[in-house]
Order: sequence, then C-alpha cells, then structure tokens
Amino acid sequence: MKNKILVTGGAGYIGSHTCIALHEAGYDIVVYDNLSNSSYEAINRVSTLIGQPIEFIEGDIRDAESLKKVFAAHHFFGVIHFAGLKAVGESVAKPLMYYNNNVSGTITLLEVMSEYDVKNFVFSSSATVYGDPESLPINEESPRSCTNPYGQSKLAVEYILEDLAVSDESWNLISLRYFNPVGAHSSGRIGEDPNDIPNNLMPYISQVAIGKIEQLSIFGNDYPTVDGTGVRDFIHVTDLAQGHVAALNYLEQQTSPEKSCLDTVSTKQTSSKSSSVGFLPINLGTGKGTSVLELISAFSDVSGQSIPYQFAARRAGDIASCYASADKATLLLGWEAKLPITDMCQDTWRWQSMNPNGYDAS
Repeated sequence: MKNKILVTGGAGYIGSHTCIALHEAGYDIVVYDNLSNSSYEAINRVSTLIGQPIEFIEGDIRDAESLKKVFAAHHFFGVIHFAGLKAVGESVAKPLMYYNNNVSGTITLLEVMSEYDVKNFVFSSSATVYGDPESLPINEESPRSCTNPYGQSKLAVEYILEDLAVSDESWNLISLRYFNPVGAHSSGRIGEDPNDIPNNLMPYISQVAIGKIEQLSIFGNDYPTVDGTGVRDFIHVTDLAQGHVAALNYLEQQTSPEKSCLDTVSTKQTSSKSSSVGFLPINLGTGKGTSVLELISAFSDVSGQSIPYQFAARRAGDIASCYASADKATLLLGWEAKLPITDMCQDTWRWQSMNPNGYDAS
C-alpha cells in the first residue's frame, strides 16, 4: 500500500467514487463522514467493489475531539476534504448552516491536521468560485466572485488556504475546482443519490426518464448560446475521482526529500528540506461546453426514453456559459478528462435503472 489518506465526506457522491480510485491506485483509506447527506450503503457497496472492507468512522468535521482521536490512531500522509453541504438553494435559505459546516468545519479540520503535523490537503472546491466569468474558457487566474452562500463558503475556504500557505510554508494545499460532475460508476452500484428533489440537472433528467418526476423545467431559453439554454462543462465523476489521485501523486512527488535533488532550481537554494507546494488551485473539467438541450438529447438517445420538459424563466444568479481551461491539470498533474457525454449519460441511466430509489432499497 501507498500512503494512508483520510477522506472526509467519503460516503458522498464524489467521495465514494474517489475511494475506489484511491484503492485502485494503492492508497490506504479511512473514511470520515457524518452521513448527514450521504448513505452508509455507499460505503458497503464501495467495499464490495474493491473486495475489502473500508475503515469508516462516523463523525463531524466540526468535532475537534473526534478528529483528534482519528489522527492519533493513524499516520496519515494527507487529507482529501469532501465533507460539506452543497445545495445552492438551501444555502440561500440557511446561510449560517452553510458557513458553520463548510467554513468553520474546515478550520477545525485544518487545526487538528496542524496539531498532528499532517500538512498535505486536497480541497473539494467548485467552479462556482468564478461567479459569472468575464471570458471563456475559465482558467485558474480568472477573477473570483460568488452569487450565493454555497459558493461563498467554498471561496472563503480558498482564502483561508491561501493565507495558511503564506503563514506556514510547510503546508501543501491543492484546491480542485470542479465544474459539473455527473455520471456514475460503470458497475451501476454507486452514483448520485440526491435527497428529495434533485438540485442538479443530470439526476433530474434521469428521474424524469424513469418516471419519478413528471417533467423537467429548463430555466431560460434566451441565453446567448447555441440553442438559448445554459451551457456547462459536464465531467464524468470517474474522471473527477482520477483527478484526486493525480493531485495526491503530485503532492507525493513534490514533497519527497529526493525532490530537492532533482529540482532545476539553483544549487544555492536546495537543501535537505523537501519543497512545498503552498496553495495551488487547479480546474477539473473537460474544456467543452454542453447545453441543457444537448444533454437532454444525449440522455434520451442513450436511455430510449423521452424527456418531457418545459421552459421557465431564468433563475437569479444563473449564468449563460461556464466551461474550463483544464490545461493546468494536464501540465502539472498529467490528468485530463477522457469520458464523453455519452458515457456520462449511459452510466447515469444504468445507476438510475438499477437503483430507482437510490441507496434506499425500499
């Protein structure tokens, strides 16, 4: 086994897929999750898929004493931090809950990491930190701004990580800015299981296709796009999971003691101390935009189901187009998205068909 990794929020949608990718890459993992918006059944299924049990600890990232027990019991190389609330609408209605969990919880986690001298951190950030982009594709130097408390909570954590890196150069902090994760594991055993009515487009489409929801509402058909509907950068969750493995591999390479011997920096600057990464934001996306109507058409072709929809007024805060420049991920991490929209739709439909009620078998 490679190094041991703590995965907070590892029972969630992206976390569970990343656990599989980490195992396949040889990492030893411990999952820490309070199951507030995830299911333990996801952990059971991941364990089945990888052929061995996963060490799971039920706990909250705001609980410092619980975290200290976990860090005292394990020697972690680093943390992948998924744990967080993620519904935009809910964040508008309950901003204090989002700031308390997403921001305060992350501060508590970082404080405990510091106490146990674990300084390698991969953060689950979001393209929402870019707000309404000034130009496309969006690169990591694009201006940041947010239109809702969920996005603000992600951006607040990024500012905290930046300040932390300045204050203590021993920290290695990668912020992975996801675009629009969709799809499911090819086995159909794990996937996105939203509570109640879905907040994201793809699970909404799949639930319309299977008959759980009558029709889809498309918010806005007068945007300056290919067909008037919003354009987004959809990325397969399996590709996204591989991005986290690539980020950890990068941290291992950059922080190894041997790195200083291989560095091209002048010999005057080299020392026995390993180099540090500081704060490093990296986009994870395909670099391609797909409109809402294009996604509906692709899903209908794959599933053989009609997807009834109606147009509705634009929602406040929605933007016309958003897609990534993923060049930095390719250059630094050797990573790129590989799976096309058809695979995203096929895997989503397989998951939805095999699990019409998600992880709830009833």
